[in-house]
Amino acid sequence: MAPGKRASHSQLTPHSKRQCAEDEDSIHTIHRRFRDTEIWKEAPVLKGTTKFEPLPDTKNILITGGAGFIACWLVRHLTLTYPDAYNIVSFDKLDYCASLNNTRSLSSSPNFTFVHGDITSPTQVQDVLRKYKIDTIFHFAALSHVDLSFGNSYEFTNTNVYGTHVLLECAKNHGMLKRFVHVSTDEVYGEVGADEDDLVEGSILAPTNPYAASKAAAEMLVHSYWKSFKLPIIVVRSNNIYGPHQYPEKIIPKFALLLHRQSKLILHGDGLHTRRYLYAADAADAFDTILHRGTIGAIYNVGSTDEISNIDLCKLLITYFGNNPNDPRFRIEDWVDYTKDRPFNDRRYAVDVTKLKGLGWEQKTEFEEGLKATIEWYKSFGDRWWGDVSTVLGGPFPVVKNGNIVPESGLDEINEKIGSSLENAEVTKKGLEDTDKKVAVNIERAGKPESKTRSTGERPKPSKARNNYMVQKSGSKDIKRGSEDRKHIEESHYSTNVPDYKEANGVGKRNGISVHAC
Repeated sequence: MAPGKRASHSQLTPHSKRQCAEDEDSIHTIHRRFRDTEIWKEAPVLKGTTKFEPLPDTKNILITGGAGFIACWLVRHLTLTYPDAYNIVSFDKLDYCASLNNTRSLSSSPNFTFVHGDITSPTQVQDVLRKYKIDTIFHFAALSHVDLSFGNSYEFTNTNVYGTHVLLECAKNHGMLKRFVHVSTDEVYGEVGADEDDLVEGSILAPTNPYAASKAAAEMLVHSYWKSFKLPIIVVRSNNIYGPHQYPEKIIPKFALLLHRQSKLILHGDGLHTRRYLYAADAADAFDTILHRGTIGAIYNVGSTDEISNIDLCKLLITYFGNNPNDPRFRIEDWVDYTKDRPFNDRRYAVDVTKLKGLGWEQKTEFEEGLKATIEWYKSFGDRWWGDVSTVLGGPFPVVKNGNIVPESGLDEINEKIGSSLENAEVTKKGLEDTDKKVAVNIERAGKPESKTRSTGERPKPSKARNNYMVQKSGSKDIKRGSEDRKHIEESHYSTNVPDYKEANGVGKRNGISVHAC
């Protein structure tokens, strides 16, 4: 084929055709996410309550994952609370769980900008930092649904670890940062026993699932850039956040929408796992407080003491939808189906937030108050905010396919196609072997030396070019990224006047062992 000429669809291999179809699906998915249905005009504009004296050295704030759940609360809060002090740039790739509806109410705000971009692209990250002269970063962008991490762990490593590395390296080379606030999770601590004390920031990290491990790995990179390059980092580890705007893959919005549809709830395991919940407005206040009062090099736990088991949460939600679990006629099995548990499911998390309270932060929203407000929001907007969410609600262990959620049962069709492709590959392999036999016979008849013929049935060795192609195809992103990273290695311009790590985060004890935070 002539250079520069595109292959027609009929000339593509089955694999290439499938890849093209998947790429087209992904493009259509992104286009749908840019489409404005104007539902946001019906919804209240929600934010936190705190307000501080603006920082003199801060002007342009980048918030990665700004169209996602927790980040969008901070985007709205900072944009509307500090209209004359801060310019807010929301940077988001618009993955399946994000929505521009979360920040469309800010479109007319002169201090707000949305940039469609991916944190795993050094070029895109570097461009946004330079174009908007970013001096502060809140890094929220991450894959965060634990269930997805068990079957899609590579993608979690790519986004959460490599994406964080890209952001750190670009921030280092940018040379203008005053603060880099890395948003982590309390899951990096791992399971906390019922008889254990709440964990302080200096406790050991012991993640137990691929998601938590990827966040812990990202923290290691963040810490290394603080120590090696004096990047002005702050780490935040929060417990479960809930509230309006949360994509309905998580337990509270998912169960609220199922009950709104008069559908049964699907509960992992025995339902006795407990979690602590903090309302999103209080979380926005926590991030605002850390921005204005936090110490560079410090780690802050963010959370509440509102702890509830999954089964009790089910009963509470059922009550809010007009049913009484205390009624003698009430049967939990009429409302809840139990399913297999995760490969490993931490029974409990518990963090100590004394350090954050020392900055003046306090929880303002009680759990039942926040839960009622959340349920009302989902009754009004949950079925329309992200488009059709039926596939998200359809099963306990969804997967992501071409940027969209697919229930576990929906994989049957995909597996059938893969099986068909494998059968075709076997037929092709047999055809090649038959051809090899014929070629060998013809060569022998032509009187060629035996040493120059292949043995009957032997497959031809892949050419060097083919080998190189395969390596480049499988590793092209890493090779390209590495090249881009090497182009931008510069000297750091950050002050070495930072507090000692032990002084900032202290030494904690867990299971009788003194440890430093990793």
